[in-house]
Amino acid sequence: MALSYEGYEVRVASNGAEGLHEMNGAGAGNIDMAIVDVMMPEVDGLEMCRSLRRRLDPTPILVLTARSSVKDRVAGLDAGADDYLVKPFDLGELLARVRALLRRGVPLVGPTRIEAGDLSLDLMTRAAQRGDRQIELTKTEFSLLHALMSNLGVVRTREELYEEIWGFDLSASSRSLDVYVSYLRQKTEANGESRLIETVRGTGFIIRNPG
Repeated sequence: MALSYEGYEVRVASNGAEGLHEMNGAGAGNIDMAIVDVMMPEVDGLEMCRSLRRRLDPTPILVLTARSSVKDRVAGLDAGADDYLVKPFDLGELLARVRALLRRGVPLVGPTRIEAGDLSLDLMTRAAQRGDRQIELTKTEFSLLHALMSNLGVVRTREELYEEIWGFDLSASSRSLDVYVSYLRQKTEANGESRLIETVRGTGFIIRNPG
C-alpha cells in the first residue's frame, strides 16, 4: 500500500513459489525490482534469490527479515540479494533503499568495457578476460572487481567497498571482503599472471593504473 501511494505499480505474491512464477511470467520483463521476505512458505526468500540468480536474472532484490546478525546478512547477500533490511524498519528507509536499487538498475550509458593492463571487464556480460583467457565471475566478484577497476590508481577503503557492494559496513566483524579478494586473485592469476589487486595495509585495496 505504501509503495502504491508513492506511485509504484506493485504486484503481490503470497509465497516464494508465486513470487518465482511472477518473475518468470509473461510480464517479467516489466518488473524493475523485487522485495522479498526471508520467511515465506513453499520457497523461502533466500532460495528465491538463488533461483533467480542461477538463471542470470539481474533484477535488483531487496530482502526483508527479522534476522539481524552479520552471519544472516552475509547469507542473504551471498544468495544474490542486492540489499538487506532488518525488521522492524522505518518506512522512509525502505523507500530510500527502493529508490537506491532502482537507480542502480538504470541502463548503462557510455563504455561497456573497462581495462586494467591485460585485464578487461565487460559490463554487459559481467565477465572478465585476462589476455585471451575468459574468467567467469559471481555477482559479488563482479561488483568488487568493477569497484576497483573503475577507480584505477585509487585506494578503495574497506568501508567504501563494504558500503558499495554489500550496502552497509561489515568491516568490524566480517572477513567477507578478504575472502572475495582472494577469490578474484585466484581467478585473475590462475595462469601465473602478475598480481593486479594490491593490498594497502590498514586501508584497503587498489588496482594501479598501468599507464
